[in-house]
Amino acid sequence: MRGGLAVLALADSRFPGGGHVHSGGVEEAAARGLISGIGDLRDFLHGRLRAAGALQAVFAAAAAHAATRGVRSGHWRELDVELDARTPSPAQREASRAQGKGMLRAGRAAWPSPVLADLVAAHPRPHHPIALGVLAATAGAGPRDAALVAGYLSISGPASAAVRLHGTDPFAVNAVVTDLADELERTADEAAAAAGLAPADLPAPGAPVLDLLAEAHDRHHREEVRLFAS
Repeated sequence: MRGGLAVLALADSRFPGGGHVHSGGVEEAAARGLISGIGDLRDFLHGRLRAAGALQAVFAAAAAHAATRGVRSGHWRELDVELDARTPSPAQREASRAQGKGMLRAGRAAWPSPVLADLVAAHPRPHHPIALGVLAATAGAGPRDAALVAGYLSISGPASAAVRLHGTDPFAVNAVVTDLADELERTADEAAAAAGLAPADLPAPGAPVLDLLAEAHDRHHREEVRLFAS
């Protein structure tokens, strides 16, 4: 039950990890006219899950797997470096680290452990999926559960952003997210299967368009007021 509760808590939009200030590219895509309706959002979220979501899921699973093995700081640094290498956009790296720091701050209050201390010693601002995976394992959840949460957050946050940005019908948006259930399950399965690989051998799915949107949003955010940090 501890693991089950952790999965629910970590996936809850009310978990105070700071994810609510990030749109996952939706704000910039909408500003460019790439998302103007529910059909566009469906395509965007599907692509995001198979790219950024899959990457976040596999590193969350790998972090959860490592945490259960009791690895030390060197492994966390290696995981962090490998995720950096798979995140070409500086803006995306910064957004991931900001969310990772926020998640750790909230998670350490809920599930304090020596593993979390080792992670912070390796990097005080770890990437979000690494922090998520360690927290999930600390609370009793497994690698697949961590991957499932990471994949879900990769689409639920942007979906919520679409509602806030354009007043998109929340019922239709929720239906789009639930329609991705099978794809999310497959993503979690694939991530869990790779969780035990060496950090350098972990999969590296990517989406150049998301990188470009993140960089454009970062530039525009410095020039004008935007609703989301990324």
